[in-house]
Amino acid sequence: MEEGKQTVSLSALCFISDHEGFQGNIKNSTTDFIVTEININGQLVTRADSCENVSHLLADNGRMCLNEKSKPEENSSPVAAGNSREETLAAQDGADGDVVAHTDADNSAERDDEECFDLEVLLGRAVNEKLEEFAASVRLCSGSRVGETLASRELSLGTFPGKHQRASVHRAVRHNFPFLMTLTNGTEILVKEDSNFKELLQLVSETEAEDFFRFIDAKVPNSLFTFKQDDSKEHRRAVHHFVSKRFGKLVETKSFSDISSPGQQKTAITVRLRGRTRPAKKRTAADCEEESARYTGFTLRKENLETLEAISHVAAALGVLPSDFTYAGIKDKRAVTSQSMVVKKVSPEWLKEKSSEFEKRGIHLSHIRPVSEPLHLGRLQGNHFDLIVRGVRPHGADPTADLPALVQQAVDNVKAKGFVNYYGPQRFGTGQSIQADQIGLALLKEEMLTAVRLFFTPEEGDDPQSRAKRHFLQTENAKESLALMPEYKVRERLMLRALHRYGAGPEGCTRGWLSLPHAMRVFYIHAYCSRVWNESASYRLQRLGHRAVQGDLVWATGRGGDGGEQSPQRIHVVTAAEEADGVYSLDQVVLPMPGNSVRYPENAVGGWYQERLQRDGLQGCRYRVAPLKLNIPGCYRPLLAYPRNLTHRLQGLPAQSASALQPHAAPSLALSFDLEASCYATVCLREVMKCDP
Repeated sequence: MEEGKQTVSLSALCFISDHEGFQGNIKNSTTDFIVTEININGQLVTRADSCENVSHLLADNGRMCLNEKSKPEENSSPVAAGNSREETLAAQDGADGDVVAHTDADNSAERDDEECFDLEVLLGRAVNEKLEEFAASVRLCSGSRVGETLASRELSLGTFPGKHQRASVHRAVRHNFPFLMTLTNGTEILVKEDSNFKELLQLVSETEAEDFFRFIDAKVPNSLFTFKQDDSKEHRRAVHHFVSKRFGKLVETKSFSDISSPGQQKTAITVRLRGRTRPAKKRTAADCEEESARYTGFTLRKENLETLEAISHVAAALGVLPSDFTYAGIKDKRAVTSQSMVVKKVSPEWLKEKSSEFEKRGIHLSHIRPVSEPLHLGRLQGNHFDLIVRGVRPHGADPTADLPALVQQAVDNVKAKGFVNYYGPQRFGTGQSIQADQIGLALLKEEMLTAVRLFFTPEEGDDPQSRAKRHFLQTENAKESLALMPEYKVRERLMLRALHRYGAGPEGCTRGWLSLPHAMRVFYIHAYCSRVWNESASYRLQRLGHRAVQGDLVWATGRGGDGGEQSPQRIHVVTAAEEADGVYSLDQVVLPMPGNSVRYPENAVGGWYQERLQRDGLQGCRYRVAPLKLNIPGCYRPLLAYPRNLTHRLQGLPAQSASALQPHAAPSLALSFDLEASCYATVCLREVMKCDP
């Protein structure tokens, strides 16, 4: 975020603690703001051993190979790693984010080997006995209502350093106890009750439910499973709905009728595992090596560049498209940032050969290696920050103020109480005129032409980008505007190309938005929803105070995945009795990002949401923009966030006195801390300093 271009002030937002704070400046130079991504395994991406090398996955004379359809779990935390059996099973045979899979023939052969399901061999007698006791206790409670699964009903099976070993344990536990879900936290395997199994148990017998889940776990292509005959159309509809909702990406269902005698019709539901679009063939180790070479992973270090701008430079030098690059998140421009990135159709050797060409543009590539698949947005645990605050001084410029004490108190308070988890100004764009959330609102209302004109609203000044935007708004000549637009402005150039081809009318504008990658299109709508979330957080704190009250929403079974997202079934509404007993605290409260699958608070905050959305003309909004193929389910974001591993060092105090600052003294404060994904360092600093940094 460039200084002088911030139009989204944080001054109207709330604080959570009451220390005095201090003044200071950030981002005097890019090296004052260093951001290092923390990957899904909890390691800094600048560490060489944090980067996966797929060569060690090719083993057993070519039996093990990479599967381009394999997708790691979205988070290594226990809750996020096991939100649904479909997510884990559609991703891979094992868990733990391992990109290891077998060929279909090898799957069948290994699953036919009963030894691989012998838990005493895999776990040892003592752990196996604990697992059996745990499973028995889950069975005893299986009659309770859906949604009453307790977070405390969780068992650790220990740590398993080997990826193949973990995969075997996951398969064996789910085969022997289909009503349990296996989760991975680093190298540790946990088990807990599977809420999906419990839900199905309300519809079919326990034997049917177990057989069905074993069928799901087996994943034998084009295999069939048939439920018992069922003459109730309503009941069949409920079973269809459950299977489609929970496992629709893996299977399809259909009711078949059998007329065994005149006047008697018996109907049963058959479930078929979706097969491949083309016949599978057994692949060799050479095939796997060739497949893995399609993707090259690396760590991108950039300085004073937007992420998309850096990608544009690298793509042009390599002769590939910017869309061939994938990443877990977009980093600040005015900073030195390091992040994981994957490019397809480029070999590691070629990337190493070309990497020296990028350094003069402030781009450095390291840890270049073959990987098995692209990255996905949100696939990170968070970011590590090393920041320098310059010109640290007390509020009010009191020369007698004890600055070290002010800083210590501020740091201690934020460690203990956290900060309000606002979205930072970067979320809305850094321009002086049109913010990303205004474009998002226009898209939600399907006002495509308005959205395009907002998109091309120029900034003040006469820089090349503003001249190109101004020319388009005045002439609607996309071709001439494209010639004026700088090469590194990837989004603007994509839009102008589409407008030149399809025209600047409503249909052309829709085509223009469709020319942008999905992540770019949805960014603007998320920006609008983030603006609403920020305002709702302030309203919640100002109206209802700093404790959990009746009608608030809290996690039912723990925290969600990256960015705080969790399914509506896991949300609990605080009752009056729970408020009186202080069952929940403020740091457990979540607020919804608007969408079509979220639940709103059942107190004054819920009413505020409805009024706020109605004011923007979104009453009855379905949060689906069909022309742009966008669906916005919404999510839940914790009201508070906490920095981890927060340390500080105050530098440059006069040697003779640490408390009485001389006029010429200009101390600086070095801060180091970790934040979860989607949390903002500038917002954390605001709470520390008690002013907009």
